[in-house]
Amino acid sequence: MPAARESLLDAAYTALARRPWAAVRMVDVAAAAGVSRQTLYNEFGSKEGLARALVRREADGYLAGVERALVTHGDARDRLTATAEWTTSAARDNTLVRALLTGCWSEQLPSPTLSAVPSSSAVPAQRRADGPLPSPGDFVALVRDRAVTVLGGPGVPQADGADLARSCELVVRLALSCVAAPPGEGGVVDLVRGALHRQPV
Repeated sequence: MPAARESLLDAAYTALARRPWAAVRMVDVAAAAGVSRQTLYNEFGSKEGLARALVRREADGYLAGVERALVTHGDARDRLTATAEWTTSAARDNTLVRALLTGCWSEQLPSPTLSAVPSSSAVPAQRRADGPLPSPGDFVALVRDRAVTVLGGPGVPQADGADLARSCELVVRLALSCVAAPPGEGGVVDLVRGALHRQPV
């Protein structure tokens, strides 16, 4: 029931934008999605299951944006700059992405445990959501490794690959620092370009 699942996740995300997660009621989420409360429970099992699925979806959306940024036109510096811009804009516009990237979960948000939870769901997407959720450190590694794969390509000497990995991680960490403490004029773009000016990319 993928369409109902997405509608329920959309409804939960909209509800979260209006009120703290503790005040979000399952019956209201189901009604907003146009399905029965039983359908919601069949799909997610519980409010915690809904929270995990919502957080997993936002994490996947952020990583899909990273993929898009890494395949934009331009050289490696342009692509890494686009990745940093995406990271800061995604965190600015989406409180769940911000919490995932920083590890700072407010009382307004659901705060599912990052470790896996036992899953008895017959729904494959929910079994995946019940698996471990990425920590801020996991995101650094995921984005760095994906950038190295896209930008390095086959045949890059190991020494050059190590330099590229350091440059990619530098950009990711710089973007995360801009999420925590937004920069002034020029924003993340100027910071990343300045940092990469002498980096072997």
